[in-house]
Amino acid sequence: MRDNGMSELSISQFRHLYDVWRTEQASSWIREDAVEPLTGVPSFHDVYETIDHDEAVDAFAKTAFLKLNGGLGTSMGLECAKSLLPVRRHKAKQMRFIDIIVGQVLTARTRLGVPLPLTLMNSFRTSADTMRVLERNRKFHQEGIPVEIVQHQEPKIDAATGEPVSWPADPSLEWCPPGHGDLYSTIWESGLLDRLQERGFEYLFISNSDNLGARPSRTLAQHFENTGAPFMIEVATRTEADRKGGHIVRDKATGRLMLREMSQVHPDDKSAAQDIAKHPYFNTNSIWIRIDALKEKLVEYDGVLPLPVIRNHKTVDPTDPDSTPVIQLETAMGAAIGLFEGAICVQVDRMRFLPVKTTDDLFIMRSDRFHLTDSYEMEDGNYIFPNVSLDPRYYKNIADFDERFPYNVPSLAAANSVTIEGDWTFGRDVIMFADAHLEDHDEPSYVPNGEYVGPQGIEPDDWV
Repeated sequence: MRDNGMSELSISQFRHLYDVWRTEQASSWIREDAVEPLTGVPSFHDVYETIDHDEAVDAFAKTAFLKLNGGLGTSMGLECAKSLLPVRRHKAKQMRFIDIIVGQVLTARTRLGVPLPLTLMNSFRTSADTMRVLERNRKFHQEGIPVEIVQHQEPKIDAATGEPVSWPADPSLEWCPPGHGDLYSTIWESGLLDRLQERGFEYLFISNSDNLGARPSRTLAQHFENTGAPFMIEVATRTEADRKGGHIVRDKATGRLMLREMSQVHPDDKSAAQDIAKHPYFNTNSIWIRIDALKEKLVEYDGVLPLPVIRNHKTVDPTDPDSTPVIQLETAMGAAIGLFEGAICVQVDRMRFLPVKTTDDLFIMRSDRFHLTDSYEMEDGNYIFPNVSLDPRYYKNIADFDERFPYNVPSLAAANSVTIEGDWTFGRDVIMFADAHLEDHDEPSYVPNGEYVGPQGIEPDDWV
């Protein structure tokens, strides 16, 4: 790491992760009988009724906005920052994640008269592309607060030897980011907290760049200020689709909240942990932190918070399943909740949790289920979306996905679910309804312009 110019803080962080992994402490479970479910969380609607909305602008004016933007979207075959992926058109202009994020910031600045600085935590792979886009945006200006901080990188570990992996074909693939929990040491090393405090900022709102629902909110800023809590996570109500996600529990021994990822659940506890009636909330990874409290905690731990270590098993080349197996040591940003006495949660609606992790998610985002408003809000009627399953052989990678939807994705307004099996290309103005299902014909197939697709596939012309 030193030979490659890594900082002493990044080396110290990696040493911590490696030592924990090597001594197998990472395999310690968060057992079901050692925790209590999180219940009785106040909802956004409850909060909205209790605050003074004029006063809320004052709290919002003391809030800075940080977006995690280190992901390449390799699961979708992308080779650039996922935030540069087009989501949908707005007034004939193609809008990417980054365009929508900047639009949300500029709208808040203009309409509420708040400074709302935006900082992106980029990775060594996303920095250049993303900053090039921001520099070309004539409306976005920011002085005094850095627009980006660049997260650390660490060696991928050869799973067989425990040593840094070697990959001469592309040495850049020997390195990876240490998960989004690296945010804290990156913030510390960048001096961002000092810069924010010097300009009167007291709160930091952090979220993922691929979650377009995580918009700046004066309501939540005022609620967070009112509570006096040092740390707040936005949680949402779990559905069956969210059973395997990280969720917040309370440690019986300390009384503190904890983030429990499924990798920390003992096999005997899986059914209890995935019981959405028992554990009703999941972590959206949108977090509010008091800057002074975070600064104090980072001083206490010399810039490296002792977060649980996540072992991510991959191959050195993520696009080649036959390349060398590696282990990436990571931490989760939300796990820091366990370090703060008095940390809280607030329950938000699905309109604040609209992540795009796969092309199945993108399929919904690009459909007529959504309308992108002039204030850059991804708006839908009820935010209850159809279950989508696209054949990964033909739709997993974005290039294949775009090739099969040359005009746009079909209408989903009347669809309960969508299942596409096989290689289908779609014409214009296709409408899907009910439990739409296309079967694999073992050859490339086509849905003509204006057709209806339902439970029986392409419906006959005289179906009406």
